[in-house]
Amino acid sequence: MSVVPAPLDNNSCDTAIRASFLHFIADPDQRGDACEYFEDGLMILKQGRIQMLVDAAEWIDYLPDGCALYDYSGRLVMPGFIDTHCHYPQTEIIASYGMQLLDWLQQYTFPTEEKFAERDHADKIAAFFCDQMLANGTTSSAVFATVHPQSVDAIFEQAQQRGLCLIAGKVMMDRNAPPQLCDSAESSYRDCSELIQRWHLKGRAYYAVTPRFAPCSSPAQLEVCGQLLDENPDLYLQSHVAENRAEVDWVARLFPHSRSYLDVYDGYGLLGPRSIYGHCIHLDQEDRERMAASGAAMAFCPTSNLFLGSGLFSLEDATELNIRVGIATDVGAGTSFSMLQTLAEAYKVCQLAGQQLTPLKAFYLATLGAAESLYLDHRIGNFALGKEADFVVLDLAPTELMQCRMDNASTLEERLFALMMLGDDRCIQATHIMGRRQYSRAI
Repeated sequence: MSVVPAPLDNNSCDTAIRASFLHFIADPDQRGDACEYFEDGLMILKQGRIQMLVDAAEWIDYLPDGCALYDYSGRLVMPGFIDTHCHYPQTEIIASYGMQLLDWLQQYTFPTEEKFAERDHADKIAAFFCDQMLANGTTSSAVFATVHPQSVDAIFEQAQQRGLCLIAGKVMMDRNAPPQLCDSAESSYRDCSELIQRWHLKGRAYYAVTPRFAPCSSPAQLEVCGQLLDENPDLYLQSHVAENRAEVDWVARLFPHSRSYLDVYDGYGLLGPRSIYGHCIHLDQEDRERMAASGAAMAFCPTSNLFLGSGLFSLEDATELNIRVGIATDVGAGTSFSMLQTLAEAYKVCQLAGQQLTPLKAFYLATLGAAESLYLDHRIGNFALGKEADFVVLDLAPTELMQCRMDNASTLEERLFALMMLGDDRCIQATHIMGRRQYSRAI
């Protein structure tokens, strides 16, 4: 039996949540006690931050008068999902017919992104994107905008209205793209500097220097990326690397003096802590060792890798070298906003690669692992004391099929596996940001 050290009062508690709780304190591949589970728990919050997570039966009677109580008994609460790589301007083209990466960019991505020259359009899509995040239990994302500075303003403003934690940046590309989508090294430096001043570290906003990928940036522009990072050492850097074999070959022709695709970025000082690279499929051992040593993160994008036929990410290789890895939807080449569906595809990618993805590891990658990959685990990712209370309320049986499966699951891990293989947005009962309910599914 736990002992209440002192009565709770309004100075220590303004909100409480009752539910089943699951969160991670470490990588389950590294520790046997990596997760903490409460069948009937009570999470105490003050001003949107976690004060304690305890057994409900022992503490429920100590809640002070005036404390807001959300009773989600029978539901599972987990930390909000964290998407480490996605493209909000591509929301409109999700599930557009096939092709592979380079053709996809020409036929779908570039024409769609041209529309973001209009601020009204950017606002509309940014609002829809943020609402989709909430409806799928995603509370933090690393997001690509377009080349237009107003597209960055739009997504940060919409995220800020909802309290979302967002990493975002203006796409930089000064070659190998339609002229109306090209900037220059000089204009991208100027635009990014203004956006950094306007948004970086304002509330829950973080700015990311965002060269689309090496083929679309000249050496001069990649130098500007490095300059921005040198001048603002707490910025993020996000881009793509080694997604598609034709892309890798193209980079080799454009940068003949670099050892590899990853080495192009490394040569311009773009590999280090808070650097997030999407895909990371066609890397060799030297590349992976360099990523591990640099502290950069890999964004594992299973649905888009399968959809575009790009290849199979090797989670095993990354894990062996302790490379930071987060899961990512990669909307719109990724085919779902749902982190549950994304985890299902991640499991299948690992199966095809002859590797294993346990349900505990999967949900770690979508929560604490993703927060660690973004260097935000001091603020989000689990329910540790003082962290920001972003969480998702999960209904494990919103359909008859899921109820049937759950009735035949005897352990927590079995239920989690069924949740990630069969679940989708119907499982999201509510999403809370800093303790406040920002989404609730109509029942």
